[in-house]
Amino acid sequence: MSDLKIGIVGGAGRMGRMLVKQVTATAGCEIIGGTEPASSAAIGKDIHALAGLEPSGILIKDNTEKLFEEADAVIDFTTPAASVTHAKLAANSGKILVIGTTGINNEQQAEITACGDKAVIVQGANMSLGVNLLAQLTRKVAAILDDEFDVEILEMHHHHKVDAPSGTALLFGKAAAAGRNVDHDSVADRGRDGITGARKRGDIGYAVLRGGNVVGDHTVMFAAENERIELTHKAGDRSIFARGAVRATLWAKDKPAGNYDMMDVLGLGD
Repeated sequence: MSDLKIGIVGGAGRMGRMLVKQVTATAGCEIIGGTEPASSAAIGKDIHALAGLEPSGILIKDNTEKLFEEADAVIDFTTPAASVTHAKLAANSGKILVIGTTGINNEQQAEITACGDKAVIVQGANMSLGVNLLAQLTRKVAAILDDEFDVEILEMHHHHKVDAPSGTALLFGKAAAAGRNVDHDSVADRGRDGITGARKRGDIGYAVLRGGNVVGDHTVMFAAENERIELTHKAGDRSIFARGAVRATLWAKDKPAGNYDMMDVLGLGD
């Protein structure tokens, strides 16, 4: 059986380089190309050399449409607007698209979801195995404990991160809401400042920290009178996201068109 041919959009970025390393080290798949915007200084550079590997002669280019034509699957950790464009290219070409982009709004998500009619799209707010296990635990704990236990989600990331709360924090919040069978957006408290009044029972609160080079720390707290349960995940290196994304890409091979997530990939769905 031939290797799965994988393209990386944003192939010269931090996550792009991690993905190149992970694909290269994983049996059953190979890098066939990568792209960056035409203005990028990485255009024309060897994609493997940029990742600190032996040069391969595969150069970073700016033609994303051609990348989708040549690849069996494309991995995307870019920007929300770009991910919408890539989903449409996947739908037009019938190729696999794995999306790890965060900060996608509801309108953009609807566009991406619609593309699942014609392409295999695997999307995850976080591609880490540990994070997805913790999301399942969060859902189960929330289902067991009533709203006498306040749910608070604390997250910290590096100072370069541009969206808040993080996609992973929202993943946990939505898992807690699902466990309690409530609409997440109606109970989410995403920021507090000034005289806010007492905490509303049943809300899911978010607190955001930014600083240094923290890859990603997340804690889900269930706090009641005289006791507190804390579920925590700490990411030490971005390679955990690349490893999960490549696993998702291989899993998606030969799957029918549709929208999938990491719970599907890991067999953790209901």
